[in-house]
Formats: sequence, structure tokens, C-alpha cells
Amino acid sequence: MVKKIKIYKNFKILRKHQNAMILIGNFDGLHLGHQRLFKEAKKYKKKYNSKIGVVTFDPIPKMYFNKNITNYRLSNLNQKSRYFSDYNVDFLINKKFDKKFSKISCDNFIKNILCKKLYRPTFNQKKLLLEVNLFKFSGNLYNKNLTINFTKFIRGETKFKNIDALKKQIKEDIKVAKR
Repeated sequence: MVKKIKIYKNFKILRKHQNAMILIGNFDGLHLGHQRLFKEAKKYKKKYNSKIGVVTFDPIPKMYFNKNITNYRLSNLNQKSRYFSDYNVDFLINKKFDKKFSKISCDNFIKNILCKKLYRPTFNQKKLLLEVNLFKFSGNLYNKNLTINFTKFIRGETKFKNIDALKKQIKEDIKVAKR
């Protein structure tokens, strides 16, 4: 049986789909590169108990910018939905690609669409924030510029019942990080 995928027409998504991995592209047909991307996302979904969302565009931007191309698609929305379900995708945002959307810069797309829809789920905050724990450091680094190098991913973002549950998890994360 094919898993039913929730389809949105804009970026106003249900709370349960926020903080998901987002794959962005036309995904018209599912060539080997797409398949590899979806297989990797499926691994992360299982490992970090996350959700997978896909953002596609209608019409395909190439068709929007070149009005002489009338049918450049290999697969329609229903076909895409079926093959996305094979890779455990939870939802699809099929965004209308129009003049207004085409004018959004990549920086604004990241900042105003991707980031503002994300992260701190325990506290229901929309602000993008990187929280860093510096072991054996006691000082005030607020409003200071830091360079952070990531060496290993410990766990995905999680919504906790309360602050005590979050503190407990942070203690566990510290043990893992120190190993």
C-alpha cells in the first residue's frame, strides 16, 4: 500500500512537519542522483527520528522563464507523490512558481522561508539559534563572534515536554560529546 503524503501549496505547514529535513528541487523523474539523495534522507530520518519534506515548484522554473516550453515535465504531482512515498517522505510542498516568488533572492529564501519556518521546538521560538556548550569554560561570550567547527553530529532537534527533560538530554549529549 502506498503511504499517503500530505501535500501543501505554500509554506504554511502543520506543526508536526516543522523542523523536518527539507529536500528542494523539481524532482521531475527520479534519476540516480535523486535516488541517492532520498536514500540518505531516509537513513537520517530513521537515525534521528525526523521527518522528510520535499519542496517542488509548479511550473518548473525552466518552463516559467521560457514560455515556449509548454510541457517539460516527466512526472505530474500524483506520480511524484507516489515515488516520494517509497522513500518515506512525510510531506510535499508544491509551491507555485510565479513572478513574485521568482524575485526572492537565495538569501531571503533561506532567511525568510526556510529559517523562519524552523528549529527551537521546545520553546516554540522562530529565531535561528546555534547553542554551543564549551566544556571547562566559565566566562561570558554573549554578543561575541565565535568560530565553531563541527566534528560530529550527535542527535537531531527534538521537542521536549519541559525544561527538565531538555536538561536531562543535554547531560546525555555532553557525555556522548566528551567521548
